[in-house]
Amino acid sequence: MHHTSVARNRLAARLATAVRAWPDPLSTPTFVVDLDAFDTNAADLVRRAGGTPIRVASKSLRVPALITRALAIDGFAGVLAYTLAEALWLADQDISDDIVVAYPSVDRRALSSLVASPRAASRITIMIDDVAHLDAVDALRASTAVPIRVAIDIDAGLRWGGQLVGPKRSPLYDVGSVTELARTVIERPGFQFVGVMTYEGQVAGVPDAVPHQRAKSAVVRKLKQLSIAQLEVRRTAIAEGLHALEGHGGHTGPIFWNAGGSGSLESSAADPVVTEVTAGSGLLGPTLFDHYQSFHPAPAAFFGLPVTRKPTSEIATVHGGGLIASGPAGADRAPTPWAPAGLSLTGLEGAGEVQTPLVGTNAPTLAIGDLVWFRHAKSGEPFEHGTTVLLADGERFVDEVPTYRGHGLAF
Repeated sequence: MHHTSVARNRLAARLATAVRAWPDPLSTPTFVVDLDAFDTNAADLVRRAGGTPIRVASKSLRVPALITRALAIDGFAGVLAYTLAEALWLADQDISDDIVVAYPSVDRRALSSLVASPRAASRITIMIDDVAHLDAVDALRASTAVPIRVAIDIDAGLRWGGQLVGPKRSPLYDVGSVTELARTVIERPGFQFVGVMTYEGQVAGVPDAVPHQRAKSAVVRKLKQLSIAQLEVRRTAIAEGLHALEGHGGHTGPIFWNAGGSGSLESSAADPVVTEVTAGSGLLGPTLFDHYQSFHPAPAAFFGLPVTRKPTSEIATVHGGGLIASGPAGADRAPTPWAPAGLSLTGLEGAGEVQTPLVGTNAPTLAIGDLVWFRHAKSGEPFEHGTTVLLADGERFVDEVPTYRGHGLAF
């Protein structure tokens, strides 16, 4: 219901009203988050998690005020950070005292700060999947007096037809490899084994109800079902292996078990081994999340670009626009001109770094100075291109808040 032309044109009118009432000049691009849509999406994520706590994926927000807003909602707890430097900043700002870094770090500067700060070390959990990650920590400290909290990343891919389907993350797959590394952490001075992660990206991050791709979507849904079933069996076996380590080397357990993403909350939360799930993209609803069978987030994040020229009466060219999402290069990674409806990129120029020509039924109606509102393919990434975000409540902007970049940060 959020994607009709009528709804998109109403959005354009609503944002135009907010822009006219806003006292300050707008930057280009103009980033906006619709708080009503954000809160609606948050409530739906909590419903889908069914009582399992949701850790906020900061990579998908990158705006401290939005991270804080999510954490204030009942059902959300803790942050899943994407770099250790970011985690240190979030801990220092008291945005959260429970931060898990989703990826292993060999950032010497950040690791040096972590081992030097008992306060940060008590709030941050680093991720490992190799003994080398422990060595990187020990190489920077003269004393093991400050214990470093450690979680182990376990590959959550699907073994199918001799192939591994899913993100190429951890080398740890079976019970033996996981328990061996866990035992090493437990026995090694200065480290505390506190959790594990199994992120099933092939379930959480792949659309499975794409228009004009019915056959492919059916295959994706089947792979997801196989993956969920296989992973539940494997999680249970690994959990039993880790449970057997309790009491060994002072390890008392229990540990947290993180899983899932916005696209897999139901199946991840349904696994009795899982103690928490993660979500971030589902709060903002980027275009890559438009075609899921399991949920339908409301578009909540937009960036506005002004029309700066009219090459012909049928074309409107906006300034900038080339905010291309990461991942395999393709048309689905380009931004989508969203409001007003009836606009599209051209095949020859696409979304350009300094200009983006637009065609379509509404292009002739656009005048120089008008704003066109785009949606990004991914969540969080567009905010690397701006210093502030306007927060919309109905037909007005209620605040302008800094992004990470606006705080002078680049993670």
